[in-house]
Amino acid sequence: MIRACVKLLANGIALTAVAPAVLVFLGATYLMGRQSAFPGWSQAVSLVPGFTGVYFRRAFYKLVLPRCGDDACISFGTVFSHPTVTIGHTTYIGVFCVIGDVDLGDDVVIASHVSIMNGSNQHGIGRLDIPVREQPGDWPRITIGKDTWIGDRAVIMADVGEHCVIGAGSVVTKPIPNYAIAVGTPARIVRFRTGETSDSTTVSPNSCSQKPASETIASP
Repeated sequence: MIRACVKLLANGIALTAVAPAVLVFLGATYLMGRQSAFPGWSQAVSLVPGFTGVYFRRAFYKLVLPRCGDDACISFGTVFSHPTVTIGHTTYIGVFCVIGDVDLGDDVVIASHVSIMNGSNQHGIGRLDIPVREQPGDWPRITIGKDTWIGDRAVIMADVGEHCVIGAGSVVTKPIPNYAIAVGTPARIVRFRTGETSDSTTVSPNSCSQKPASETIASP
C-alpha cells in the first residue's frame, strides 16, 4: 500500500516536471510538424539518467504518444523515431534501443540495443540514376504482441506475435507467429512454447490460440 502511494506520488511529480517540456514540444509541432519535432525530443528525454529518467520519460510519453501504459519502463538512451508509437502496460524497454513506427503490446520485454525497424525495404535500389536515399520504399507498421521477449541486440523487421521469444542477436525478416521461439540470422522458428516443434505444425502469425505449456524462461 505504501509502495503504491509512493509510486503514485512519483508519477504525479514527474507529470508536473515534464509539463514545460511538453508545452515546448507542442509549440515545436505547431512550427515544424509533429513528425519533424518528435525525434529530437525523444533523443533529449532519453538522456535523463537513473530512476528519475524512467519516471520522466514515462510521463513525457504518456502525454505525447497515443498510448504509453502504466508502469512502462523506457530505459536510458532509447529513442523513438515516430510520434505514433504505442507502448503497452508494464512493457520494459532496455537501454539504447531504437524503435520506429511500432505497436508494443502489454508485458513486452525488450532487452538492450534492440532495433525495431519498419520493414526491410525502406529504400528502393532498382535505379542507378537516382540516389538510394531518394528512391521510394515501403514502411510497414510493426506490431510486437503481448508478453513477448526480445533478446539483446536483436533486429526486428517484421511483426512478432504474442508470447514469443526472440533470441539475442537474431534478425527477424519475416512475421513470427504466436508462441514461437525464433533464433538466428535470419531468425528461424526452433519450436513453440506450446511444446510443438517447428516441423510439426504450420501456423500463421495470428492463428495460434493454444495455451502455452508451463515453462520457466530466464529474464533478460
